Amino acid sequence: MKEADCPILIFAKAPITGEVKSRLIPYLGTERATALYERMVSHALSIAVRSRVGPVELWCTPSTEHPFFLQCEKKFRAKLHRQIEGTLGDRMAYALGRTLETSPMALLIGTDCPSLTSADLITAKEVLERGVTAVVSPAEDGGYVLIGLRQYDSALFEGIHWGTGSVLEETRQRLRGLGWSWRELPERWDVDRPEDVERLRDSGFIEDF
Repeated sequence: MKEADCPILIFAKAPITGEVKSRLIPYLGTERATALYERMVSHALSIAVRSRVGPVELWCTPSTEHPFFLQCEKKFRAKLHRQIEGTLGDRMAYALGRTLETSPMALLIGTDCPSLTSADLITAKEVLERGVTAVVSPAEDGGYVLIGLRQYDSALFEGIHWGTGSVLEETRQRLRGLGWSWRELPERWDVDRPEDVERLRDSGFIEDF
């Protein structure tokens, strides 16, 4: 397969001070929480580019106009798209559905999981290349940090209790209901709480937080 056959979609919010990593603000303060978030977006873009599994797209909210996004576009050669309004499920469904209209497969990740690696992205693409319909990388908190598809159905994202510990199991139920084959990658951890920042420090990814 050609490199262009598996786009990587990265969902990100504009790093507006006080509006990102809000649960970490009491621990880090607004400026450092925002700086950490920017580092994590850049990290997600870096692993996507290094994986070389396909073109990298940054799906932005509330718009693509924030200077940080424009810097990312230039530095990582990432194509910018604006997320639609709606729930996380609505936004993911739209992005993946639109991408799969012109690509045989696609991966979607967020920016909260520095433990996700380029090797994970390569493995996810390889799973889809083998004809498996979907691939998911579980998160320790009961959600998932990556989803890859080679087929689209909005039902996969409907009625999910986003932001809860039941997201992964509800997604498994949707996959079963659709009759799709899927594989799960090793579980990864994301950064949402103060203890996650400490884990991040210990991991060596970020040393000054």
